[in-house]
Amino acid sequence: MLCTAMSDLTYKASGVDTEAQDDFTSAIGRLTSKARSPQVLAGVGGFAAAFAPDLTGMTRPVLISGTDGVGTKLKLAFETGIHNTIGIDLVAMCVNDILTVGAKPLFFLDYFAVDKLNKQVALQIIEGIVEGCNQAGCSLVGGETAELPGFYHPGEYDLGGFAVGIVDEPKMITGANCKPGDPIIGIPSSGIHSNGFSLVRKAIESNGFSLDTVYQDFDRPLGEVLLTPTIIYADAVEAILKAAPINAMAHITGGGINGNLPRVLPKDVHPTLHRAAIPVPPVYKFLEKAGIAQEEMWSVFNMGVGYIIVVSPENFDGVFDALEQASKAPFVIGRLLSGGGEVTWT
Repeated sequence: MLCTAMSDLTYKASGVDTEAQDDFTSAIGRLTSKARSPQVLAGVGGFAAAFAPDLTGMTRPVLISGTDGVGTKLKLAFETGIHNTIGIDLVAMCVNDILTVGAKPLFFLDYFAVDKLNKQVALQIIEGIVEGCNQAGCSLVGGETAELPGFYHPGEYDLGGFAVGIVDEPKMITGANCKPGDPIIGIPSSGIHSNGFSLVRKAIESNGFSLDTVYQDFDRPLGEVLLTPTIIYADAVEAILKAAPINAMAHITGGGINGNLPRVLPKDVHPTLHRAAIPVPPVYKFLEKAGIAQEEMWSVFNMGVGYIIVVSPENFDGVFDALEQASKAPFVIGRLLSGGGEVTWT
């Protein structure tokens, strides 16, 4: 039998406050105006965004897309209450991927899903996304905010990002030009970036570490150290593309160098690398003391190398100098050898 009280049910009573969402959307519109180029014809507020790219000088424009999330690094944001940097991570994980083929980032969209919308927290997240888009030189054109009561734990949320860039097909970086003898240049990471946090969190929990404590070798609480945002390498890539031709580029994410660098190389070469040349950040020494074996870390984390560039010997000086002038602190980590295979280390 149907209860007559059922007629009193509302969407708000079920956990979705559309008025609060409308208010949040208005606030987002004000924020996104800080990361919007004149090429954005329609953005937040409508059913779809519109973007008019500048195709001047291109012979065959190619759109490049990428999507990613932040993973369980979000758990640390929940636990510490620090939400203003996680949006930078979201943009970085998407944009750094599309940069590897030489694409210029054009625009970004986000997907934000939550049990119940907390406007203060949500605006901190969007502020981070806006900052990430500004660092990447792209526009934040829209996204989706979804209240899903009962689907997420109270106070928790999930994020997804989507980036689109453009490159002229003759200038696409495919790895096809890589040859034995090519130097391999690394650009530092800011730390763990946004991969391997299930392992990080397990080490923290197993040792009873506090995210609020300032441990030896750190100048900030552990939670802040671990939430250091992923570096966005758009300005570095822009600088080197102006300096000289590039043979290959790799974004070092989950799986470390071993799992990412071979993805952009032809099958007839393999890299030989020198661990001693890599400036390993203190956070990895901390994690080793916490019980994660070195070999495990090298197979999971970036270990201090956030981005890798492969160039021909004759272009090395121009690219290396451009990175130094852009204050990217580059370092040589190895070279390519003939014959296919996995990364070899010395």
